[in-house]
Amino acid sequence: MRPEQLRLALVVGMLLSAGMLLFNPIEPKMNTEVIFDDEAMMKIREGSTEDENYQLVLRIRHDEGGLLTNNLTRVQDLLQLETEFLDGSNPDTSWDSCVAEDSADCEYSSLNIDRVITPFGAWSDAFDSRNLSLQEATRWADVLQPENEEGWCGNSANNAEKSAFEATLLMLPEGANFGVACPAFPGASATQAPASNEILWLVYVGAGGQGGDWNELNIWADKVSENTDYEISAAGVNMMYGKAKANAEAELVMVIIPSIFLLGLILTIGLRDWQVAAATIGGVCLVIGAELGLLSLFDFEFSVLDGIALPIIMGVAVDGAYWYSRSSRNRDEVRSMLFVAMITTVAAVSLALFSPIRAQRSLGLVMAIGIILDWVMTRYLLEDFFLNRRKVREEYSGTTSTVNSSTVWAWPAALIILASIAVMAPPGVNVMDIEQFLPEDDPALVEMEELQSKYVLASSTLAWVVIDLDGGSEEDYQKLQNLQLQIGHHPSVISLETGMLRTPMVIGITAENATTVDQAVEEGGETLFLDGSLAQRLQHEGVTSGVAIAVFIDGQNSEAAIQFMDDLDLLMERNQIEGVVGGDLPTGAQASKTFEESRITQILSAGLVIFIVAYFGLRDPKQAARIAVGSIAIGAAVDGMATLFGGRGVNTALAVLLGMGFAADYLSHASADHRPTRLDMSARWGAALSSVSVFFLLSMTTFPPAKNTGQLLTISILFSAILATCLAMVHTGKNTHISEE
Repeated sequence: MRPEQLRLALVVGMLLSAGMLLFNPIEPKMNTEVIFDDEAMMKIREGSTEDENYQLVLRIRHDEGGLLTNNLTRVQDLLQLETEFLDGSNPDTSWDSCVAEDSADCEYSSLNIDRVITPFGAWSDAFDSRNLSLQEATRWADVLQPENEEGWCGNSANNAEKSAFEATLLMLPEGANFGVACPAFPGASATQAPASNEILWLVYVGAGGQGGDWNELNIWADKVSENTDYEISAAGVNMMYGKAKANAEAELVMVIIPSIFLLGLILTIGLRDWQVAAATIGGVCLVIGAELGLLSLFDFEFSVLDGIALPIIMGVAVDGAYWYSRSSRNRDEVRSMLFVAMITTVAAVSLALFSPIRAQRSLGLVMAIGIILDWVMTRYLLEDFFLNRRKVREEYSGTTSTVNSSTVWAWPAALIILASIAVMAPPGVNVMDIEQFLPEDDPALVEMEELQSKYVLASSTLAWVVIDLDGGSEEDYQKLQNLQLQIGHHPSVISLETGMLRTPMVIGITAENATTVDQAVEEGGETLFLDGSLAQRLQHEGVTSGVAIAVFIDGQNSEAAIQFMDDLDLLMERNQIEGVVGGDLPTGAQASKTFEESRITQILSAGLVIFIVAYFGLRDPKQAARIAVGSIAIGAAVDGMATLFGGRGVNTALAVLLGMGFAADYLSHASADHRPTRLDMSARWGAALSSVSVFFLLSMTTFPPAKNTGQLLTISILFSAILATCLAMVHTGKNTHISEE
């Protein structure tokens, strides 16, 4: 195939790939599923017969403040609001008002609300179970008489009353007077309604809402707050992930567009050729479009974290423009060193593909594909154009000052400085949780801290224990009951305390007269959560294959979450049970611990891979060793610098690997036996400063992963350019004549 035919085929192929976005546009996601693999949750999704849902939280207070729950009028108002929320009867308060016959308002169509759990709804069911109506009462005494001396927490309480007790403990703040919910509490009485100035609602969004916009709940809350006497606000971890997603999408769009113009301006100034600058910008836009199209074609699950790769790919694309059109090296030299730079950078980044953390694998793949496409664009589409635009200026063609003892020592001195940065950096890794995806001063984090201080539900997190068993086996059922009882004694498990009664929040499969799991499921025994939303029977081809036990544990102690996982693994082994433990906090904390234990090994492994690949490309062990050693030094230093910019964590690991890739890129330019020229120096620093301009914009965002990545990559490029300059001064070889061929 002739060169012009190859170029045409590549352009057409990339345009067709980009065109896939018109038919299957990318829809970025942001939740724990795109961050790490949770084996327990994967087994639940495989075996569950229930639709997957996500728990969102609403916080409700009266505009005038004061007590809410013991004001019967306000209780009945909110009971009515709960009904209207789901049935579409009132456009001012309904979620999906398009179900109303006389309304065309379908403002919240992207989310599927499965159900709502509220304390007042649970109370109403509790009173209904004793033939008393909370909705029709004119005063609290109408439902509090005759007196229920034990309240809803007593031994004689029915399932509806037990659910009402759970709802009161979980969805009313700590310190509230629980009244009839549990008269055993100090100051409580069976003749009093629970007293609190605020409550929580739990809203469950169905699987159909996974791709929807959770911010719609905020829109609804604002509308209802405006149209009623109640102040409603959305809260909770899942809402915060939704907010992080919205922030990241908006900011990355705002970065990419200015980056294109800024990069074009700097390229024009640095290259002194607007045509080369325009061709480079056009090429990188085509690369990004083609990559997104390819990902769309293969239904790649693109997250907002993967979006961080796009401005980075733009920054990487400038190397060829500078080295082809401005350096003192001929076509073959530039072609060779850009190939080595590409394969070493891809080799470093590709190490992330073997990470146990899904977010790293995903971002590493997007980055590697983008870097390869950048190289293809430069090598096969723009090479001839760049060389034809080369302007050789005599004043820039000479060498730098003669190499002397001071310049020779620059290389080892730079390595020592980088090593010192790594050694002096404090140890430790941040746990991967929602705080890593929102700015420190975000109001949502402040509200979350307030909720955690008030509510048992907010201060806890859900852990999953998934065990394999035979649904018809009496022996397996007995093992399950023993395990559920033993889990309840673990110190990390949240318990509902009455002073006389302790109820661990272990939601499993149990029934009074059952002897097997299948019997227990058929018999039921529902309380607040035992309705298919949490504890679940898992099936394969219609046969029970396991059980998912939901456990509420301390959500503010990552070390305890790891210990919970370890202890449960040991407990299942002792009970001769096969199973796995998961959940957002336990899995995230374990991922962070794994990263902490392996990060040095990862840097060294990346250095080894870079050496092997560089040797393959250069056939010179000395040059390959220089590239590998320098890359390790850069990686260790950037890892150390991460502690100064938001903290070292799983989300900084790829920045370290990419920094090593940049180091390999720049060192491959400087490792050859080629005396440095002013033109080469200009090309190196022009490319570096052009890339830095994009990374600097990325560092100005408020989305922490993007901000931290931008900061670390800015440092990586500058460190790499300095180290490459020092390495270039070591060489004493002869200059290759400048060629425009």
